[in-house]
Formats: sequence, structure tokens, C-alpha cells
Amino acid sequence: APAERRESEAPDPINLLSSFPHWCLHRTLGSSPISCSHTTRLLFCLLGALLAPIRVLLAFIVLFLLWPFAWLQVAGLTEEQLQEPITGWRKTVCHNGVLGLSRLLFFLLGFLRIRVRGQRASRLQAPVLVAAPHSTFFDPIVLLPCDLPKVVSRAENLSVPVIGALLRFNQAILVSRHDPASRRRVVEEVRRRATSGGKWPQVLFFPEGTCSNKKALLKFKPGAFIAGVPVQPVLIRYPNSLDTTSWAWRGPGVLKVLWLTASQPCSIVDVEFLPVYRPSREESRDPTLYANNVQRVMAQALGIPATECEFVGSLPVIVVGRLKVALEPQLWELGRVLRKAGLSPGCVDTEAEPGRSRMISQEEFARQLQLSDPQMVAGAFSYFQQDARGLVDFRDVALALAALDGGRSLEELTRLAFELFAEEKEKQAEGPGRLLYKDGFSTILHLLLGSPHPAARTLHAELCQAGARQGLSLCEFQDFSVHHPLHGKLFGTYLRPSQTPNASSPDSAPALANGAMQAPKQKGD
Repeated sequence: APAERRESEAPDPINLLSSFPHWCLHRTLGSSPISCSHTTRLLFCLLGALLAPIRVLLAFIVLFLLWPFAWLQVAGLTEEQLQEPITGWRKTVCHNGVLGLSRLLFFLLGFLRIRVRGQRASRLQAPVLVAAPHSTFFDPIVLLPCDLPKVVSRAENLSVPVIGALLRFNQAILVSRHDPASRRRVVEEVRRRATSGGKWPQVLFFPEGTCSNKKALLKFKPGAFIAGVPVQPVLIRYPNSLDTTSWAWRGPGVLKVLWLTASQPCSIVDVEFLPVYRPSREESRDPTLYANNVQRVMAQALGIPATECEFVGSLPVIVVGRLKVALEPQLWELGRVLRKAGLSPGCVDTEAEPGRSRMISQEEFARQLQLSDPQMVAGAFSYFQQDARGLVDFRDVALALAALDGGRSLEELTRLAFELFAEEKEKQAEGPGRLLYKDGFSTILHLLLGSPHPAARTLHAELCQAGARQGLSLCEFQDFSVHHPLHGKLFGTYLRPSQTPNASSPDSAPALANGAMQAPKQKGD
């Protein structure tokens, strides 16, 4: 029932953070190095030297053979004609040619079997297909049992050789991540095709928007659900003895994943079509609710958790209360860099003028922190937001060092943050003269918690709705960051954990100066 769909027993995010250490995040968001026996390693070396080069070479040859079929389908057609689905001989010859060569391409890479379970719905029954988990660049193999549905892709991919031709062949819906107007056009185009009454082929979405390692489902983006039409969930599994396909936030790079997969004698992929999900009236009006409910259905079928974790750019974030926070704020990595340089944050003079920015260069930054290694200086300097001249605000540096020092209580640290970034813009006979406005508020949350700036500004506007002012007083800011039962616990977890892990234990991570757990070192791969 729709009412039952909306009910969820979501775990306490703070308990989740406490019971799931940040240094272990690679277990769900990244892919670990392949663990195998010595004999298996030798086999991989042998096959990698013999089988993989032949497979990769033949696959690239087939990839370039796809180009004439893709070009022929759209050759001579105007932009207006491409706004309607292609029919006739172009559809028959080119579609079948691309479909057959695509299957050959994956076969040459080692995907000898595509096992299909369930029944794919017709375009009238489900105009939209949603596939998950999205774990690798091999996932487009799901297009084959779906009869090459239309896809949504980045507009920048049009300039990629062969790939751009295939996107034009597919009549893909193109979106530019840097243009809000482009996103609105994509929403309108998806709705137009999804409500065409079967005139257009189905549209395939990977609603997670990026790759994970299949241990959990990332938060679904609402784009596939905006039209409010029925969708068919499609599950993708790689039931192989060794996981060589995962291409996640942390783990092997493109070439290594390609080489390891091509070295396997046989790779298998399972594609399962779940029953069509028809939205309730509430879900049709609320794409986010619709997306969350479909995510839970797919997670249950996969036997893995449905999480609130999503990627904002290249940064994984999770929703806690009214906040979006980074799973691993850059502040922790900055602490690691400074400790490696032998610098104690408490020894640095962090006197910054309250309420007024002082922009400093990288050279002045190095003098202030007494750093001499150019590579170390560049690494630490890169963690702060730079303006068009390559300068950073010294207030950002002062707050970051104060947080890493650990010599202040949470109340003192938030008071310092307020004093640094509060401004006098409103002259009132009564009430506070200095207030924390959206830019300062978002800077503080980004520095301390890794919150994305747009989400922090939106939250600031919500917090200010209760009053007539456009800013927060110190009391209001501390009520939010220190005394709030959930957000205060979050700030304490990130900046003042109650327990510091034992550095000598093999199952614990090194600690920052203030006791916060250090993020795992990212592979240089």
C-alpha cells in the first residue's frame, strides 16, 4: 500500500557514524584491492600478459566499427527531425547493427554470458527503466537486454570520439552539469518522452548518478521520477568469484579495472527485471518520495542497505537532520598533511580580524604556518577555497587550525567561528549588531563538516525564516550547532569524539590532534 511504502525505519545517523568508523568508508563507497591466493595472482599475471591484450585490442576494433552504423542512422537528418523517434530502414539496419556489434564488444571483453531474469515491460507499461547498483563503466551492458533504450548523458561526452556518435545515434538526452537551464530542459524532455504514449522507446536511468562498489545503494536522484509515470527497476549483478569490475570512489583506475576484467577467463552479468512500480498519487506529486520508495524496493531485492549517501561533485555526503555533511571532511585530510609536516596547529598564530577577510597568498600561508617544503605547502594550501587571484581568506585558515588544535571546547570553537565570520549589516536599536549571514554560515559548515555551499545556504535561509532578520545571532547559531539534540551531537562526533581509537590497534585509525578519526589514505591509482 502507498502508506506502507512511505514508512521507513531509518537508523539514527549519529549512531551510524559512531558504529561505522569513517576510516572504513572504503568498504561501502570504494573498492578494496583484490584479495586472492598466490596461485590466483600468478594466473592473473599469465592471463593478463596473454589474454587481456588480445581482448582489449579486438574490443577497440569493434568499438570503432560501431561508428559507421551510428553515423548512418543520423546522417542527413536535421535537428528538427531528430526531435522525433527515428523509424524506417535507418531504424532497422542501424539499430540491429549496433545491437549486434555491442554484444560482440562485451563478449570480447570476457562477458560471455548475460543471464536475464524476469520480463521486460513494454514502453506503454513502463516508459522509464531505472538500473542499479551502478558500479562500473561496464554497466551499459544492461542496454543489450533492454533493446538499446534511450539514455541520459553529459553533454561533454558528445566531443568524445565514437562515444559522441553513439550518443547521437541513441538520440540521448544530454545534460550539462554546469548549466541550470540545461537541467530544466532535460526534465521537460524526459517528461515529453515518458508521456508520449509509447511513441518513444524507453528511457534508461542510473538514478544513483555515480559508481559505488555494490555494498549499498546511494541515494536516488529524482530525475527519473519527475514525470510521475510507472518505472521498471532493473538490477545488475556480477556474480563472479573475483570482483574485477567495481570502479568506485576509491579503488583501481579505469585501465586497471579493464585489464583485470579482460584477464578473467569468463565474466558473468545478471540482469533482473523487477515488476513495474506504479506510483501512488502522493509519489506522482513528489519525485523525491517516489525515488526513495523505489530505492528501498530495489535495495530489498538486492539484500543491501538503501542509504542517504550521495555525491555532490566528487564529494560523498550524507543527510543528518537538516544538514548535508561530508563523510570525510577535508579538514581531516588537512590535519594529516600538517602532522606529516611536524606542525602542531596550536603553535600557529591564528589571529584573524573578526568580520573582515584578509586574503593571503601561498607564500604568506607558508610563512604563517612555518612550512618550508613546497610540495607540502601546495598540498595544505589547496584545501582552502581560492579566489580568482589564487588567494585564500586567512579566517578560513584560522578556523581550520583552531578546530584541529583541539584546545577549545565546542562552545568556544563555535563562538570563534561566529566572531570570525559575523558581520554588521543591520543596524538595529535592539538586538545583536553582528549577525552571521549565509556566506559566513556556509563557509563555517563547509570547513568544519564538509557541507556543500548550496545546501548550507539553503539551510541558513530556513533557519532565518523564524525571525525578521537575514542573519543568525550567536545564541541562535549555538542553539543550532551545539545545543540542538541532533546537530550538536553531529558537531561533537566530527570535532570532539568521546573516544579516541587506539593507534596501536591494527583495527583502528590514527587520530587527529583533536581526536577525530583520520580518513584512509586515498590510492594514488
